[in-house]
Amino acid sequence: MPIKIGELAKRTESTVETIRYYEKEGLLPEPSRSEGNYRLYGEKHIERLRFIRHCRTLDMALGEVRTLLRFRDAPDEDCGDVNILLDEHIRAVEIRVEELMQLKQHLMTLRQKCESTAPTSSCGILRALSDRSCHA
Repeated sequence: MPIKIGELAKRTESTVETIRYYEKEGLLPEPSRSEGNYRLYGEKHIERLRFIRHCRTLDMALGEVRTLLRFRDAPDEDCGDVNILLDEHIRAVEIRVEELMQLKQHLMTLRQKCESTAPTSSCGILRALSDRSCHA
């Protein structure tokens, strides 16, 4: 039984705007239209949108999602390239974790610039943030 975009959004925990964007990007197939020109979606849209949303929760870029969808749509192909894509994504996450750890250290060093409450005019954190030569 066909459903309208609002129901699709509800069932997939998406927004109408996100669904339209994914359609525009070619990630979701064009829906059929009702006589009143409403978009009508089916089970294949629900399943595909859930797949996309799951990929996005894993912080995959739309290009990666698009590639995975192509492989998903060609079930007889070898999945070696899927493995490579995931390995590359894992490495990107590892790099980001390292960058976030460096950021955390920078923030902790900055936090140590002001150990007690004081007037903001003498706040070590604000002074350090204002000093361009200081990298905490």
